[in-house]
Amino acid sequence: MTNEQYQEAVEWLFVQAPNYQIDGQKAYKPGLDNITKLCAFFGNPQEKIKCIHVGGTNGKGSSSNMLASVLQESGYKVGLYNSPHLIDFTERIKVNGQNCNKEFVFQFIQKLKKLPEEIRPSFFEFTTIMAFEYFYQQDVDFAIIEVGLGGRLDSTNIIRPLVSAITNVQLDHQNILGDTIEEIAGEKAGIIKTHIPIISGDENEAVKNIIKSKADKENAPFIDATLLKADLKSDLKGSYQEKNIKVVIGLIEELRKLNFAISDENIKKGLLSVHQNTGFIGRWFEFSKSPLTICDTGHNQAGLEHVFAQLNSIDKHKHIVLGFVNDKKIDEVMKILPENSEFYFAKPSIHRGRHPEDYEDLLIDAKIFYKIFNSVQEAYLSAKERCTNKEMIFIGGSNFVVGEFLEKNLEVSK
Repeated sequence: MTNEQYQEAVEWLFVQAPNYQIDGQKAYKPGLDNITKLCAFFGNPQEKIKCIHVGGTNGKGSSSNMLASVLQESGYKVGLYNSPHLIDFTERIKVNGQNCNKEFVFQFIQKLKKLPEEIRPSFFEFTTIMAFEYFYQQDVDFAIIEVGLGGRLDSTNIIRPLVSAITNVQLDHQNILGDTIEEIAGEKAGIIKTHIPIISGDENEAVKNIIKSKADKENAPFIDATLLKADLKSDLKGSYQEKNIKVVIGLIEELRKLNFAISDENIKKGLLSVHQNTGFIGRWFEFSKSPLTICDTGHNQAGLEHVFAQLNSIDKHKHIVLGFVNDKKIDEVMKILPENSEFYFAKPSIHRGRHPEDYEDLLIDAKIFYKIFNSVQEAYLSAKERCTNKEMIFIGGSNFVVGEFLEKNLEVSK
């Protein structure tokens, strides 16, 4: 298999299977019927691996990567299924920090082409079964599975994990999951299964009560991570990581109860070595020190509030590159933009990307200094040209903005 053949196969997959990342709501196929058929076709590999399920609106990527790093430090072979990818498809499926083998992806896509007519998976359903099969073939000790969207009807919900977690519940994907925090919490709580411990990381009492109520109904032990003491640091920066660390500690304590050996030293070292152990980037990722350049994939209201608050705590003039997709409520984002900043708005280069000219009236109303660009790279280069070493650059607003930026510039910086 050549790299060209691999790229053609992945491109075929993107075209054949509806992809929420590109197509939005019309690609979302809720329910477990399709994934059940798909898993059965491949011999139900998800039943042959030990899984840990991580859901939530924000923080599930950071939490699952931190947990993976700790388990790797404990000597375990760890599979990690995250989404979306930033640069290459294989980032979604990792074993001990190594991206999924491209030959495996290529061969698996050939099998997809031979699926029976009655099974027509979405893009996410296909990548989910691909992850299960890869982890089974790799004989991992643990497979950490991140929920794609929601929980109750998400295709990852076919697993019966050792332990589950819901990091938090915030408003996001209201067009699919519900208009209120309570409705969304009900969907997220759908991953709770009979007798399987659930770690809850949300401080909102209403959310906490919904998760606990579902846990009680399922006779599932409920662990409130917000009550845990965790005076630990991680190499994943951002003040919001303190809450995620508590969720990870809750998960580890439940695994210890199942007699898995994880020492305090493993925990400490694992939390401080996430980038090295898992290759995780995207959350408060320091691209360069001179000028200070940070990128962060936070993209919903709650995520951006945390990120912008962190930016406001830095006493530097800021050059902020932002871009959004069509379903983002940009008027809400305008209300929380960082102070002491000038802005560079760009359209992410995907079908769902929204051109800043479409919401320029909101930029004018916000009374900010801004410029509009046709691409993320153009916006970044303009920011870089204007930025002095005493100032800083931030890139964010969407996974796609960060992914585009890193794809164009990460190799150049090495």
